[in-house]
Amino acid sequence: MKISGFTFIRNGNYYGYPFIESIKSLLPLCDEVVVAIGNSDDKTREDIVALNNPKIVLIDTVWDDTLRSGGKILAQQTDVALAHTQYDWCLYLQGDEVLHEGDYDIIKNEMLAANTSPDVEALLFRWRHFFGSYEYIGVGRQWYRREIRAFKRNTNVVSWGDAQGFKVKTDDGGFRKLRAKQTEARIFHYGWVRHPHTQTKKFTDFNRLWHDDEHLPEVPKADEFDYRCYESTLFKETHPLVMAEKIQRDKHWTSAYDPTRRNKRPFMVWLTDSIEKVTGFRIGEYKNFVEVK
Repeated sequence: MKISGFTFIRNGNYYGYPFIESIKSLLPLCDEVVVAIGNSDDKTREDIVALNNPKIVLIDTVWDDTLRSGGKILAQQTDVALAHTQYDWCLYLQGDEVLHEGDYDIIKNEMLAANTSPDVEALLFRWRHFFGSYEYIGVGRQWYRREIRAFKRNTNVVSWGDAQGFKVKTDDGGFRKLRAKQTEARIFHYGWVRHPHTQTKKFTDFNRLWHDDEHLPEVPKADEFDYRCYESTLFKETHPLVMAEKIQRDKHWTSAYDPTRRNKRPFMVWLTDSIEKVTGFRIGEYKNFVEVK
């Protein structure tokens, strides 16, 4: 069994993505890592080349900046990388997602087990959404808990929506959900741990991937950006080893995060979050997959 890792990135340094750490976390597990590199204004490409790893396959792309609906360009770039994979399993990460080395055996063993189970097409990972700091994770229904990040290679699989998940093209021209098995493997999502100035730049520019200029939401000034969510909790596990240097570098600003500063939670969100805490069940949870055992 061989594994193709794949990802995409553009202006990774400018927007503060841990894209090098993300790629490094794929390399030990994968036989190749396909990276679609968009036309960048920083040293994103040079930094990836500097890794000097023969497993890395670079695909240079030019983003279509007219695709300004629902984050479609993100799915399109994901599909570019996916189209260049060649092995039995495909393992996907976005530029702000990192695997933990402690989960490598879990991932590989789940793939091996699924090879003998035709009903299992994909694997579900559990998310750790870091918010404002490397010491806190967001909790509650505003954060998705699980999604597909690995699947058996199939030329009919496509990235869906804004590249959060995947679906399968059907013979009648439609799409269906992948049959996926839950695993204990984790995705460490660092997209909400950026310097406030960088986060504002990213928020401003990436909103243009969802909205035209007339409908762009109001964006706070860089010095006004305030990390707040409904609820965060102290992270009690360990970070991936590849993140150690970045976490140390960022301490001069992540230490300022105050988890007690929260947005007011709407009543229905409070109610459903309370039910989830007691029962483990999330009412109305978005599921872009069919869960199988």
